[in-house]
Amino acid sequence: MPSLDRRRFLRDAATTALVSAGGLAAGVATPAQAAPTTATPTPTATPTPTARRKGAVSFRWWGTAGWRVDIGDRTVLVDPFLSRIDTGLFTGAFRTDTPLTVRTDVIDPRVDRATTVLVTHTHWDHFMDVPYIAKRTGARVFATLTAYHLGLAYGLPSTQLSAVKGGEVLDFGDHSVEVVGSLHSRNPSYSVAFPGVRVTPPPQPATIADLPEGDTLGYLLRVDGGPSVYFTGASDVAERNLTGLAPDVAMVAMQSATTTGDYLPRLLAGLDYPKVVVPVHYDNFETALQNPPPVAPTDRTRLNEMIEAVRRISPRSRVLVPEYETAYHF
Repeated sequence: MPSLDRRRFLRDAATTALVSAGGLAAGVATPAQAAPTTATPTPTATPTPTARRKGAVSFRWWGTAGWRVDIGDRTVLVDPFLSRIDTGLFTGAFRTDTPLTVRTDVIDPRVDRATTVLVTHTHWDHFMDVPYIAKRTGARVFATLTAYHLGLAYGLPSTQLSAVKGGEVLDFGDHSVEVVGSLHSRNPSYSVAFPGVRVTPPPQPATIADLPEGDTLGYLLRVDGGPSVYFTGASDVAERNLTGLAPDVAMVAMQSATTTGDYLPRLLAGLDYPKVVVPVHYDNFETALQNPPPVAPTDRTRLNEMIEAVRRISPRSRVLVPEYETAYHF
């Protein structure tokens, strides 16, 4: 059991998470009241650091590692992947030449606005919808240099793209974002799917293989008067980069192979054992975005094992298994 230090005690005493917790066996969390959205898409200018707007904060999971965060009249998206195209990944017939087909009919009803898009890495299930969303909303995209060059390849202006590498603390007035250098998970062969970076703008990507990993980041979102939340997009961690973050909530990608040693112990210790742990990237993300989230049989076993491991490693943490598009308030 982790030792109880003063900083963590004060954080836990001062912060109350207004969510239900539980594993698959106990059912998913009770949906919270959804925050309102507007029906007409309105491009939103990049917020100025001096503007201060107070309001309710809600977090909606969009499957995979994707989130919509509404902070007053601003919207932050993390790894928004809504097209959920079929690559055969979950049927044993994975096709690396699957065309990148952006499902505007799925995206448009859900993305009425966005001010900021945070991208953890540039695999298709994290990045492929980002250029369309950025063009639709005018949102500024923060991501790796690879994502910057891919954005240019899609025709996004350089003024809408911000390359980051880890260590940056970005002030948006009523919230801030700290960029954290991280790592991508390894498959059973100790390899990363579609490795590589882009150091110049390539031709516009056509297939999922044209979107390499391109280095991996994490993001710590701190909301004035609200929670601090850490977002992961892959199941590995550079734990030395987590020192001092101590978020209230951690969105934690489920591990799909055991080749990364001590993933959860290192991650949870590095984050100072968050009060709430939310598993993500556990769903079959090539199906429609409908509840309950579909989970492949082997992934269901991994998810239950993950929940048990979090409760063992960090018994003071609540585990919240999210449903799609449900507004959670922390």
